[in-house]
Parts: sequence; C-alpha cells; structure tokens
Amino acid sequence: MIIYAEYQLLCLELSKVQSLSRTKQLHALIIKTHLSHDPFYATRMVRHYAVNGDLHSARKVFDESPSRSVYLWNSIIRAHAQAHRFDHAFSLFNRILRSETKPDNFTYACLIRACSDSLDLHGLRLVHCGVAVSGLGLDSICSSALVTAYSKLGLVDEASRVFHLTPQPDLVMWNSMISSCGNFGFWDKGLELFSMMRCRKVGPDGYTFVGLLSGLKDSSLISVGQGIHGLCLKSNLDCNDHVCSVLVSMYSRCKCMESAHKVFSGLFEPDLVTWSSLITGYSQSGDYEKALLFFKCLNMEGKKADPILIASVLAAASQIANVGPGSEIHAYVVRRGIVSDVMVSSALIAMYSKCGFMRMGIRVFEAMPEKNIVSYNSLILGFGLHGLASEAFRMFNEILRNGLVPDESTFSALLSACCHSGLVKDGREIFRKMREEFGIEARAEHYVHLVKLLGMEGRLEEAYNLILCLPEPVDSGIWGSLLSCCDACGDSELAEIIAQKLFESSSEKTAYRVMLSNIYAGDGRWDESKRVRDYITEGQLRKTTGFSWIKGFSRSA
Repeated sequence: MIIYAEYQLLCLELSKVQSLSRTKQLHALIIKTHLSHDPFYATRMVRHYAVNGDLHSARKVFDESPSRSVYLWNSIIRAHAQAHRFDHAFSLFNRILRSETKPDNFTYACLIRACSDSLDLHGLRLVHCGVAVSGLGLDSICSSALVTAYSKLGLVDEASRVFHLTPQPDLVMWNSMISSCGNFGFWDKGLELFSMMRCRKVGPDGYTFVGLLSGLKDSSLISVGQGIHGLCLKSNLDCNDHVCSVLVSMYSRCKCMESAHKVFSGLFEPDLVTWSSLITGYSQSGDYEKALLFFKCLNMEGKKADPILIASVLAAASQIANVGPGSEIHAYVVRRGIVSDVMVSSALIAMYSKCGFMRMGIRVFEAMPEKNIVSYNSLILGFGLHGLASEAFRMFNEILRNGLVPDESTFSALLSACCHSGLVKDGREIFRKMREEFGIEARAEHYVHLVKLLGMEGRLEEAYNLILCLPEPVDSGIWGSLLSCCDACGDSELAEIIAQKLFESSSEKTAYRVMLSNIYAGDGRWDESKRVRDYITEGQLRKTTGFSWIKGFSRSA
C-alpha cells in the first residue's frame, strides 16, 4: 500500500507544471525507483525539461530510453520544434520513420506547425504528402494544423482546399480559415464562411469575430463592421476584452472615432494594443490633439508605450507643428531610456524638422549610436524642407559610404529637397539614378516631384506627356502637381484639361477647384472663375483656411 501511495503521489506531481529544480528531483526519484525505462515516465520527464528550456536533459532522457512510445517521440519532436531547432525536429522525424513506431496525427501536426513557424513551404508540402500517404488526410487534427500553416504562409487557396475536404471541421478550423481570409484582405470570403458556419449550426466564439473584423480595413466597410459588432452584442461577446480591442482597431481603421471611443470607454482595463489603436486612429483621422491627449492619459494610467506608438504620437505632434508636445515626448523617451531606439530617434528628427527646429533634429541624429536608412531619410527630408539641398546630398553620399542601401523613401526625400531649392537639373539626375543605377521603380510621390520640377522649368507639355504615359489610374496628386505649375506659369488652357481629369477622379477635392478659379482670375476670365466658385458654394464644399501653425518653445519673462 505504501509503494502504491508513492506511485500515486509521483503521478500527481508529474501531472503539474514544475520548476527545473523540482523536475530534477522527480527525475532522480524515477531513476531510484527503476521507472526511468518506462516510456510513460520518460515522456513526462521530457515534457517537464522542455517546458523549463532544458533541451539537453530532455534529449538525454529520450536517448537513454530503451522503449519509445509514439507519445515519447512526439514529446521530443515537439520540444525541438518549440525551441526552433527545426533541423533536429525533422531529423528525429526521419528516425521515427525508420523505427518500429508509427507516427500518428499529433506527430504530423507538430511537424506542420514547425514548418509554418520556420516559414518552410517546401517542408510543409512534404509533410502534407506524408499525411496523405499515412491515411490521415481527413483527420481533424492534421487538417486543422494544415489550414493554420497554409494560412500563416499566405496560401489561402491551399488552406481552403484542405478545409473543404474535411468532413466535419471543428470551431478551431473554422476560425483559422476565417482569420486567414481576413488577414489577407478577403473579408467577403470570410463572411461567406461565417454564413456557412452558422448554417451548419457551429456556434461562433470571440476568435471568430476577431477574424471577421481583422479584414475590415477601409472606411467604405464601416456598415459591415457595424453589422458584425451587432452580432457580437447578440452573442454576449461585448464584454470580451479581445473582441472589444479588435472592435476599437476596426473603427479606428475606418476613421469612425466616435464608435471607437465608445467601445474603448466600455473596457475595464484596455491593454497597450487597444490604447495604440485608439491613439493611432485619432492621428490618422487628423484629430492630432486628441491623439496627444490620449497619449497623456495612457501615461497617467501607468502604462508604458512601445516605440511604435511613440513614433505615431511624434508624427501627430509634427502635424500640428507644435514643438511643445513633441519636446515633452522627447523628455519622456529620455526618462524611459529608449531615445537610442532607431524608430523613436527617426520620428524625433522628423518632428523637430517639421516644427522648424532643424538643429535639434541634427543633434538627435548625431547622438544616435546606430543609424539606419530610416533615420537618414528623416534627416534628408528635414534638410529639404529647410531648403538645405546641399546638406541633403551630403547625407546621401554618407549613406553610400557607410554601405547602406537607399530605398524609395530616400529618393522621394531627395527629390523633395530639389523641389524646395529649385534644383531642376539635379532632381532629374536623382530620378535617373533611382531607376537606372538602383533599380527602384518610381512611385506616385516620385512622379509628383518630377512633374513639379519640369513645371518649375516651364516644360508643362513635357510634364503632361509624361503623365499620359503612366498606367491608369494616375494618382490625383500627380495631376494636382501639374495644375499648380499651370497656376504658376499662367497656362489656363492646359489647366482646364488637367482640372477636368481631376474632377472626374476627385470630385470632392475643393482645393483643385479653388486653384482653377484662381487661374481663371489671373487670366482675366472672371465669369469662369465665378462659375467655379459658385459650384463650390452651392455644392457646400469647403476648403480648409490656410494659416501659420508653427509654435516654438514658450519662454517665461
């Protein structure tokens, strides 16, 4: 009876999560009681050592075990896979294939997850073949792992094929498939799957709604998001923190900040991700003051912002061109000891340069222990904004000397510098280098600068023909750049042609209509100028009033 009681106590201890020191004590007891050769106890010890990160001891237990069950094999393969020792995991799998033990569905599921974690598509396809050959093609465990793995690798069609071949997919598999569709922009397919799921009487959970909401990334889909929100309420998931967090993110992405704030206010203790979603949402919606206000609230709650959120808030501070909040955030990151973070430092450089304090931006740049292409781009853009094109070119040469590779943002910043300084010839040379020497395809922002450079030189027709050669649809910013050049050169005929193209694609953009009205007025065509102005008034279109918004540091008397 005493021995039996000891075995019961040992089994109870092995069923709990143990520390490494306690695991070693239990291992010693198992050896002492001559149970170390029993695959049940060996499996337990491998799992405990793996949980504590002692892969060497786990492997030693496995290697010294004379009798290996499939559970023991699975435990050691999983231990290596979770430690990201993927080569060892596959080596062990090859050994089990040569042994008398036959791998089961959990063996394959473990390897499938290893392939997705290591982004090994070739290995995943091989394991998938092994699943089919082993007769486990319809097994729910393997199928669920395959759907998740293919989804993670972006192969939604492959995941869908596995999913539709499964006779009775469980909730986990439905959620994996819906999340996959949402993450890769197929929100409509996610909704179709959700409808199928409900028809088959499979009840959704929080993860189902998270998958549906994650695919809604445009303000035109706000009604779909509101409908899903309604279903969350009906399913009594409005108190689920994870669901509410994603709802805040969805409403923020769709720029429906009133709803985002309402959901946010209902959370008892929002996490950092939810705070970040709300603050970033306000910033992207143009409500920079509220973004800064909620950042202060976040700090008052005692939460620590990460570098991504800090960079977002600094961008908001730069948009209101008020150095006060930006400098306060600078002091905050110094206190936190993260001022050397490349993302934070780059955002500080951009903030100071846009607020008119270029010297402070330079000081931040010079103090950085490590500089990457993003930090150089921020400084080059700052120099350009301040008309210091020669300094921007000097930084570009420094990039090349340091062995860094300039990207599309580097050339956009250089072209901007050329525009601000009126360096037409240099700008055209930069554009040529970007395409021919660095193999970077020009994007809309590059063409905006190039068109402006050509227009500054009075070569409006060449700029117009350049735009006509671009693939449709042409970004309205490119046409707008040429329209502003027509305004500067007084070419009302070409301005009319360009304006018509702009009105077709950006009918609500009042600034272009005001620009055309000014061109007509400058040409003495008062009737046409009045007609355009009347259209703006009658259509209740409004143009934001221009004003100076740069604020400096306050000084006490």
